[in-house]
Amino acid sequence: MEEVNKTPIAEELAKRQKSISVAEFFEKNRHILGFDSAPRALITTIKEAVDNALDACEEAGILPDLLVEVNRGDGEYLQITIEDNGPGIIKEQIPKVFAKLLYGSRFHALKQSRGQQGIGISAAVLYSQITTGKSTKIISKVDHKSPAHYYELMIDTSTNEPSILEDRIVDWPNAHGTRIEIEMAASYVKGRKQSVYEYLKSTAIINPHARIRLVEPDGNEIFFERATDQIPKQAEEVLPHPHGIELGTLMKMMQNTERQKLAPFLRYSFSKIGLQTAEEICDAAGLDREADPHALDRNDAVKLLNAFKKAKIVAPSTSCLSPITEDLIYQGLKKEFSVDFIATASRKPAIYSGNPFVIEVGVAYGGNFPKDEKSQIMRFANRVPLLYQQGACVTTHAVESIKWKQYGISQPGGGVPFGPFVLLIHIASTNVPFTSESKDAIADIEIIREETELAVKEVARKLKSYLGKQGDLAKRREKEVIITKLLPQMAEKVASMVGKEVPDIQPAVANIMGNLLVNRTTDAGTDSQSHMHFVSLAVRNYGTAQRKFKIHQILPCEIKSPSPPPSSIVSVGNNYDYIWEVNVAAGGSKVFRFTIDGANENELANMDEVIVEGLDEEDVTGAKALNELF
Repeated sequence: MEEVNKTPIAEELAKRQKSISVAEFFEKNRHILGFDSAPRALITTIKEAVDNALDACEEAGILPDLLVEVNRGDGEYLQITIEDNGPGIIKEQIPKVFAKLLYGSRFHALKQSRGQQGIGISAAVLYSQITTGKSTKIISKVDHKSPAHYYELMIDTSTNEPSILEDRIVDWPNAHGTRIEIEMAASYVKGRKQSVYEYLKSTAIINPHARIRLVEPDGNEIFFERATDQIPKQAEEVLPHPHGIELGTLMKMMQNTERQKLAPFLRYSFSKIGLQTAEEICDAAGLDREADPHALDRNDAVKLLNAFKKAKIVAPSTSCLSPITEDLIYQGLKKEFSVDFIATASRKPAIYSGNPFVIEVGVAYGGNFPKDEKSQIMRFANRVPLLYQQGACVTTHAVESIKWKQYGISQPGGGVPFGPFVLLIHIASTNVPFTSESKDAIADIEIIREETELAVKEVARKLKSYLGKQGDLAKRREKEVIITKLLPQMAEKVASMVGKEVPDIQPAVANIMGNLLVNRTTDAGTDSQSHMHFVSLAVRNYGTAQRKFKIHQILPCEIKSPSPPPSSIVSVGNNYDYIWEVNVAAGGSKVFRFTIDGANENELANMDEVIVEGLDEEDVTGAKALNELF
């Protein structure tokens, strides 16, 4: 029987194999990019658009004004509109920015930025067309004198190229900016930590220079006002640092360089390598300084890497970073939370694989936060909130590793501490090591965990100090309540027994409490026809330490013959604020005298209370105390 020729199975399998585009890959693996559920798909879309808008505004030096609007679309779909006042996008770039995956300007730039992969907003366009079959609408305008360009786009997944359905010029009243309208299968949820509201609130805290308006599907509008007009310092692009380079990358750099000699290649391709250091590296590697980098092989590259490790090279520049700063973290927390105490901390720049990074932390305590629940951890990377996979993040691991009991905070069973406070943790880096493409959690890198732990401990110490002081103040208040209730009763009883007027007990209270006593007296002049009155402000320090403060007396008229003269006088509407700077030793006293001419008895009776600036209310008797005035 004659044998039949058959095609080898390997050839049959080879016929079925073909290349796929990146768009096709993400079309079938959309969960990788954060589109694995209807609520999360909405948040991811808004996040990517807002990130782009904030980056564009900051690069152009524009204070961001953003609109995020969510409406009910056809059926179960939601229509999302994000509009910004940024610099806009030039006509030729619009289709590629929104309808081509892995297209962007920041992937190769070694500096801090919110987005670097070039996937974000185009992935949202892809998800939209997968779930609705509809196109995405974009309007962009670069200048008030230029026309606004309108596009309707989809992605050709077989080629990963934009498919332009409509391209025309439209009237748009905005001077410049970009607007995207996108419809998709998604759901809008409220009352959850993973919600559009919580994401935008977190964004407003970490970007206090931005103003954001949210319009919810039911028409409710929420405004997140900016707390500062200070635009973040722009990060500068830097060269790679030799301590973070890998073998394959070094070989690629040598092949692609325009330099013809090894020493100049090292000097102009890496940061912190000068002429002398470049020559020392060549000598340590046993390579000719004049050698052509293109002619070097893998073994030569290994020698260079080993020489990098031995050479004394200055740490990477931090000009490529743009931290938030402690002051703006404080302003952001104060703006969005009504709390009793806020503290911040910022670590010095550290290095991970040649990439500099900075850890910043804030804590907001008290207010309406629940006392018997786990504290909230707000995680951020390059000014972007991380809402998902908290348990997988190095920042969470750092918080859990701390023994919070030594800071006066409950931590039953270990893990995240309990208490009425929020921890804000931000990492600013040129290359944040996320655990996945969806950028939800930061990988557990030892140096990042250590820096985070040290920063959190710093604010924990400040919180412990505050809680200790509050405990002391609570005891003082309890003591003062007892005294102020008991002494008046005793004074009244003794006065009635001896037939005299009830004495002023304030000096006694101040003495017992160790307070500053302020006593104001007013005496009329001897001339019955005159409206002259003599005022004395007497202060006595019953405390055990020196006290430095300011006294404010607000009056509707000018004073005469002040002794000593006030340190300054401030006009407050129709009144004058007379201010004396005072320094009183323990047990000491001072008197400030002045004359009022022309005031009647009613005006004197309604004279504003004396204000003491610079002391806590619990430390002052007989006057109003304000630690921060006006």
